[in-house]
Amino acid sequence: MQIKESAENYLETILILSKEIGGVRSIDIVNELSYSKPSVSIAMKNLRENGFVQVDKNGYITLTDKGRDIAETMYERHTVISRWLRFLGVSEKTAIDDACRIEHVISAESFEAMKKHFFENDELVK
Repeated sequence: MQIKESAENYLETILILSKEIGGVRSIDIVNELSYSKPSVSIAMKNLRENGFVQVDKNGYITLTDKGRDIAETMYERHTVISRWLRFLGVSEKTAIDDACRIEHVISAESFEAMKKHFFENDELVK
């Protein structure tokens, strides 16, 4: 299933925030991404209508199984790619910024090959 990069970023942010602070509300996403409240509200509505998130009566946002699958994929890609770039000597900020862009466009096949190569050779584990 193909979804927009912005939706992937929102889902990944919800996953990360849920690990950091537990209950996630729209204001937490606003603060984390520095987006406007109306932009986040529209995005949450779209994610909810498409079955990626659920919002309870108190405004807490949780990922559905479908949303969690995408969020975890993006988070894994981001983590591995940023570690790989830092391993190659790229500064941390640049590695994180570049990983944010690469994670959305790299194919599953290329990512799996990259991950297999580096983890089989323990290069990213050192």
